[in-house]
Amino acid sequence: MLPDFLRVIPYSTFFIVGIAFLISLATTLLNRKFIDKEKFAKWREEISRWNADKGRAKKTGDKKLMVKVKKQELQMLQMQSKMQFQGIKVFLITFIPLFIVWQVLIGFFGNAPVAYIPLLGEPYPLPYFLWYLFCFYFVNTILSRVLGVEMGMGMGPQR
Repeated sequence: MLPDFLRVIPYSTFFIVGIAFLISLATTLLNRKFIDKEKFAKWREEISRWNADKGRAKKTGDKKLMVKVKKQELQMLQMQSKMQFQGIKVFLITFIPLFIVWQVLIGFFGNAPVAYIPLLGEPYPLPYFLWYLFCFYFVNTILSRVLGVEMGMGMGPQR
């Protein structure tokens, strides 16, 4: 299926970085295509304002403000649901292909080390699973910033 030389470090190390890059690029581009950034930012700002009002009403005991907050609660919950659905759309589109790729690569690499990291002066072997997670997170962080797509869209405010 895959050439055997990919089981050998450093080929396996770079191969997994490449796979993580391609998967991250695909999901980031899908996020960019399917998530309306302006609408998402507007919803997030509105929910943030509502949460601030809710906190202020609880802290001060302002009954008038609490009534206003309670009136808007259903609308805010619906808005949060819409925000979460934005992220779920991309997940649903990518889940099956990513699951297949993941299974093929786990079958190919197993638990064998695919990379080493220096740990207290000694090289520490990393299996596919850990190396992929590390690479994906690193690459996704960079690509998200370069392409202007927030990581975790739908998960609340990014700081």
